[in-house]
Amino acid sequence: MRILFLTPYPPGRAPSQRFRFEQYLDTLVAQGHQYRLAPFLSEATWQILYQSGQNARKGMGILAGFGRRLAHVLAALKYDYVFVHREAAPLGPPIFEWLLANVLRKRLIYDFDDAIWLPNTSEANRIAAGFKWHHKVSSICGWAYKNSCGNAYLATYAKQYNARTVINPTTIDTVHLHNQVRDQLAPGPLVIGWTGTHSTLKYLLLLVPVIAQLEAEGLEFEFRVISNQPPKFNQPLRSLRFVPWQKATEIPDLLTFHLGLMPLEDDKWAQGKCAFKALQYMALGIPALVSPVGMNTEVVQDGVNGYVCREPQEWLQHLRQLLTQPQHRQLLGKAARATIEQRYSVIANTPNFLALFS
Repeated sequence: MRILFLTPYPPGRAPSQRFRFEQYLDTLVAQGHQYRLAPFLSEATWQILYQSGQNARKGMGILAGFGRRLAHVLAALKYDYVFVHREAAPLGPPIFEWLLANVLRKRLIYDFDDAIWLPNTSEANRIAAGFKWHHKVSSICGWAYKNSCGNAYLATYAKQYNARTVINPTTIDTVHLHNQVRDQLAPGPLVIGWTGTHSTLKYLLLLVPVIAQLEAEGLEFEFRVISNQPPKFNQPLRSLRFVPWQKATEIPDLLTFHLGLMPLEDDKWAQGKCAFKALQYMALGIPALVSPVGMNTEVVQDGVNGYVCREPQEWLQHLRQLLTQPQHRQLLGKAARATIEQRYSVIANTPNFLALFS
């Protein structure tokens, strides 16, 4: 087969691309298939996209992306499948998807891992939000040869428009990337950790009072936040340490954690989340503490491989317990790693991913 991947971002940059399909590319080649990655954004535009200012350069970069995308659509004539991750273009109606599916009659694999039919406006994207055309998702789902959805919530939405919908979870490469396990019994300072992009930092506000209470109780730990931007909390935390996210140190940075956090607000957008933070922690033998929202309760079995925390008191109780009980952390971490290997690893999901192209 020849497969054209239409992606929003340059290769190797965005977690959704890296952990949904980029890590399967070598497998496609090993199976005798050929592929091409065709990003909408250039590397230069990606570098400035979430910085303040430089609006003229951003605008020119977006316009250039539309030109590239038109060329990609014409090139699609040579391909057997076209895999569209999230959207062919970030703004406007789904013209490119319509051309591919209805004019060129290409077999379109439509892949998404968020509830992208819902507006999710932040300060970084508020100007572009009015041009996002969120309601195009239903049309693309209907035109697609198959829909590839990150969880059951997303698949339920897509099935309203197309029965050919598959749950294709975000997965972890436990052989080449997340291939180490945290030794919870090793000496050293204890670390409660969180990782994510600037758009999800807001969820940590739910836990600031909990972290402050643990500090007030005299427990010794570091609260480490790995992101592309530093957090801005409404009260100071002496345990806080910000670590800029870098791809080169992604795994060593995560391995400093003893416990991993994934708080969420229970809204329709969060219900579409694919528990990616929890998957990363768990793959490294780090127990995850999560809110009972969306896929979190599917991945985390309360008291078995982590904890599902519904109220601030539960967050406080379980964090206190795990900070003081290394053997319990080790037991949960071992079960967490096993969960990923059995259900959410690249190895386990490879047949499911390859079946998209059939």
